[in-house]
Amino acid sequence: MTSISAVIITFNEERNIKRCIESLLPVMDEIIIIDSFSTDRTKELCLSYPVVFKEKSWEGYSDAKNFGNSLAKYEFIFSIDADESISEDLQNELILLKSQKIKGNYSVNRLTNYCNHWIYYSGWFPDWKTRLFSKEISYWNNEIVHEELVHSLKIESTQLSGLLYHYSYYSHQQHKEKADKYSLLTARKYFEQKKTVSVISPYLSACSRFLSMYILKRGFLDGYSGFMIAKISAQSNIVKYKELLRLYREKSNIK
Repeated sequence: MTSISAVIITFNEERNIKRCIESLLPVMDEIIIIDSFSTDRTKELCLSYPVVFKEKSWEGYSDAKNFGNSLAKYEFIFSIDADESISEDLQNELILLKSQKIKGNYSVNRLTNYCNHWIYYSGWFPDWKTRLFSKEISYWNNEIVHEELVHSLKIESTQLSGLLYHYSYYSHQQHKEKADKYSLLTARKYFEQKKTVSVISPYLSACSRFLSMYILKRGFLDGYSGFMIAKISAQSNIVKYKELLRLYREKSNIK
């Protein structure tokens, strides 16, 4: 029997954390939570379950996840976000997998719930994420945003059939605020990479994003939710490239 440690990073996740933990309890041999000093009831709720709870000042997504991995008692890590939970099918699949020999890494298909509506189009599904891996040969890279799992060896990758549920946004305003936050971080990433940009880039990028998500990726089949996803994503592209232009102007003025 192979044992698995689940690792979750949290900050003010009182709305989601119980659902996440309870989906893991039937499967995981250890649940580690790295919290960035939440100011809501996250800590209280976590400590009502048999978990390892550690508080750590925020130094980025990769830093928090790698720290959690370093605390794991077992070689294999299941990485999950606080606003996610594993389906019953995925629970059963992981239990069966544990009775066999786990080899390489495993990806799961994530299905997103957006404002109480499951999203099957808009480029959001299928959404494969590597979540089960060996901590001995894997680590999260140090990207400012959208961190990726890196492996020191070439290893086999397997797709699991059970779904990972993602409870992303409860309101359009929450979506916009988070999208803009990530856009500002991505602009900083592009600036460090010296990505080229023009004064019309914000608007060309926004139009391209909306048409891609709503038309080409059939977001219209997700109804009003699909329209709002495409609209907010397009607006966040304007924020991203305007911020990138601002950073270049700021650099030019300093010179």
